[in-house]
Amino acid sequence: MRSIAVINQKGGVGKTTSSVNLAAALARSGRRVCVMDLDPQAHASLHLGITAIDGSVPSMYEVLCSDVSLSEARQQVGENLFVVPSNLDLAAAEMELAGEVGREMILSDKLADDEEDFDYLVLDCPPSLGVLTLNALVAVEEVFLPLQPHFLALHGLSKLLRTIEVVSRRMNNKLRLSGVVLCMYDANTRLAAEVSTDIDEFFAASKDGREFFSGAKFFDTRIRRNIRLAEAPSFGQSIFDYSSESNGAIDYQSLAEEVLAQEASHAGKHSNAQRRSAVTQNARMAA
Repeated sequence: MRSIAVINQKGGVGKTTSSVNLAAALARSGRRVCVMDLDPQAHASLHLGITAIDGSVPSMYEVLCSDVSLSEARQQVGENLFVVPSNLDLAAAEMELAGEVGREMILSDKLADDEEDFDYLVLDCPPSLGVLTLNALVAVEEVFLPLQPHFLALHGLSKLLRTIEVVSRRMNNKLRLSGVVLCMYDANTRLAAEVSTDIDEFFAASKDGREFFSGAKFFDTRIRRNIRLAEAPSFGQSIFDYSSESNGAIDYQSLAEEVLAQEASHAGKHSNAQRRSAVTQNARMAA
């Protein structure tokens, strides 16, 4: 199973749009996918047709702040596609969990107890670096970073990468930045091309000595500006259900194909890690 947190502390960069539509594209390919909405704004939940959570149905808030399992909160919203929804109550989790010992590990523990088998977990994170985002980073193995091709795209990026790196070193040594995707791309502007080059060069120059994103892929797919992508959430549908012939659907299908192409490499890394672990364990036993 691949577990992916979609993160950017800057709002309005296409984070939720990418979480939902990438998940939908992967589900269309036959993979079992679960979206976890960790944003109190609940935009991913709304995007997938869950219009209201009034407390009668468990949400991510109850999962993190009470004794509710992921399976109790999870809802199926399409073929191969599931969601653990959010609501505004989740905003209180930051305060309620402030004094909780091991609060960053709650979601990881819940996932460990979850018996449902998925090919992909996609976590839509809030535009902040608080307790909810830390729970996501501790629980997953991969981070996807959506960026807008704008000169301000790099503003605050160093802090975000530093946070991911600290979590990788101290709390989750499996965590890696594995993908960067450009959203709201306008190929007709020179600015988009220039910023794309700047971002590519930034990551290339920053990889030295930073193992946590040494294998990050700058996805070839550019998610173009598309009005259909903006309209789809108001209908509670992914772009594939709302407008399957649009540029938005074409782009997210292409992105999903790139993500699927990573599977062989991802599986190989896991096999190598397991072999290294077995060798280490055997050496300890021999000693």
